[in-house]
Amino acid sequence: MQGKGGPKAHAIALRTRLLAAMLGPLLGAAAIIGIGGATLISDVVRRTNDRVLGGALGAIAETVQVERGEVTLDLPPAAFGMLENSERDNVYYRIAVGPDLLTGYTDLPAPDPATLAIDQPRFRFARFRDQDIRIAEVKRMLPRIERPVIVQVAETLDNRSALTRRMIIALLVGEVALVGVAVLLLRPALGWSLRPLARLRRTIEARDASSRPDFSPLDAGPLPHELRPLATAFDHLLAQLDRATSSMRRFTADASHQMRTPLSILRVQVALARRGSVAALDEIDEAVQRLERLVTQLLALARAEESGEAPPLEAVDLREVSRAVIGRLINQAIHCGVELTLEVADDAPYVVPAHRTLVYEIMANLVDNGIRYNQRGGTVGVLLSRQADAVLLRVRDDGPGIAPEDRERVFERFYRARAANGPDGTGLGLAIVQSAASRMGAVVFLQDEEPGLSVTVRFPTIAAGSDE
Repeated sequence: MQGKGGPKAHAIALRTRLLAAMLGPLLGAAAIIGIGGATLISDVVRRTNDRVLGGALGAIAETVQVERGEVTLDLPPAAFGMLENSERDNVYYRIAVGPDLLTGYTDLPAPDPATLAIDQPRFRFARFRDQDIRIAEVKRMLPRIERPVIVQVAETLDNRSALTRRMIIALLVGEVALVGVAVLLLRPALGWSLRPLARLRRTIEARDASSRPDFSPLDAGPLPHELRPLATAFDHLLAQLDRATSSMRRFTADASHQMRTPLSILRVQVALARRGSVAALDEIDEAVQRLERLVTQLLALARAEESGEAPPLEAVDLREVSRAVIGRLINQAIHCGVELTLEVADDAPYVVPAHRTLVYEIMANLVDNGIRYNQRGGTVGVLLSRQADAVLLRVRDDGPGIAPEDRERVFERFYRARAANGPDGTGLGLAIVQSAASRMGAVVFLQDEEPGLSVTVRFPTIAAGSDE
């Protein structure tokens, strides 16, 4: 869609959205697995090499003996052979009795004997000769020797680092291969998944090829449950369009039929007027008035049946609208010899939630019908009363009323009840009243008065959908 004054926005393709939605979590999971795998690899490499380093430490510590009151040892070559690897790490050792060095590297970082447990190997990292090293050390107590014997074995970390690096690279290669295969498989999978949507789109596009609008429900075959609400909503929209276009076609046909009569009269009377007929001018004036009234009521009905979301209801004073309608139609009533009255049950305000324009149309049509279908010397009364949860507007006249067999159809557009010597009309008055009332949640009732007719409109005092 295009915003006001702004460029046309381009939405991301649904396939791209789905692919991104799937790849995003997949890449996130791959990152988490990579971090966790790297941590696990580092820990496994450290534990494995510490086990070998600890084995060499144990082999050396076992050779430490006491002979003739002195500490002796015999360094086994196998102990150092265990530490040989492809990276040729440097191996260092140190054996000391208390602070005195027995053999080994003097500058190898010595531990505090107090921090070591007897015969419990300990591992730690240290820095030696500008290299990072891993030290395994143990404290032993020998018979007749008061001072503890400290045995240390250390190696550089090149082999550990190389092994860790190779395993992490292998892990990353495996993850990249997995994500690549997933991407290759996701595209055809997405195409298969979106096939019902494409089928639905083709079904809708097929309607464009039809010369006549087709508002029948869509037939796109079996749809996944995620697409069923979309298809159902589209079917509802088609049904609304069908009703709207049918109503418009019917409205246009009826209106053209009703307008044909006064226009034909106009054409005939204009021809007579050109021949000098004075009475033709009166006929022309009457036809113009009929045509004007028809157009006015057609516009009123269009407003009453206006589609779309209705504006919010407002507080409407029925007493004020009644006075306005009577003030507008008083001259017509005087001309027809009909008296207009307004009766109100009490002095309290008669305010209802409604639309003033529609209320005015309802009253104007009811009062106009009461005047036009009345007898000379008759009365048209507007009565306002109230119930517990509603306000009643009643318009009563002294006319011929409506036969029982016609009451079901008088609310139809252009339908006129059968009445002898009745005035000309459009058959739209009560249709306007019914349509306008229904838009405001009001209800219309007809009742015989013998003589005359009473039309009651019941307005609820609380708007429909209110929580009060």
